[in-house]
Amino acid sequence: MENAVLRDLAHDASTGHLTFKGVRYLLIRPETVVAFQKAVEAELGARAEELMARGGRTGGALSARRYREAFGLDARELVEFMVRMGREIGWGAFMLDRLDLERRELVISVRHSPFAEAYGPSAVPVCHLIAGVVGGLAEGVFGQPAQVIETACLAAGGPACRFEARANPHG
Repeated sequence: MENAVLRDLAHDASTGHLTFKGVRYLLIRPETVVAFQKAVEAELGARAEELMARGGRTGGALSARRYREAFGLDARELVEFMVRMGREIGWGAFMLDRLDLERRELVISVRHSPFAEAYGPSAVPVCHLIAGVVGGLAEGVFGQPAQVIETACLAAGGPACRFEARANPHG
């Protein structure tokens, strides 16, 4: 299967920019992100989850908006594009489990999350960055804030990580 991200990745040697469809990205080891996450957890405890998710949410919302506008994607096409992109940029084997536009629900599973694998065993889900991205995507699809819960995590013994997003009708 062809990887569209790799095909369309551009590098500008004079600026050091790596871009996909005009959007800047960077390559970073999952262990680097997880070391940062663990340091934040050590300092802030449970608040670290919220802060990591907030960062992911920003990226997910920006990507959803940019790719929806650039390619004229409808809601389902946008979700399918972002799920495929998640796989292609190395964030694990993303799968769309459910998209219910009427009920404003989005469920995505990720096998082989690089964050869960780098984190190691945990009593609780640890893929806060992905949870945030799913929240930002859900916000872009539903046009309103969405709550996301990681209901299963590879690091916590699950077969995959599972993210359930629901739009907040009062948000």
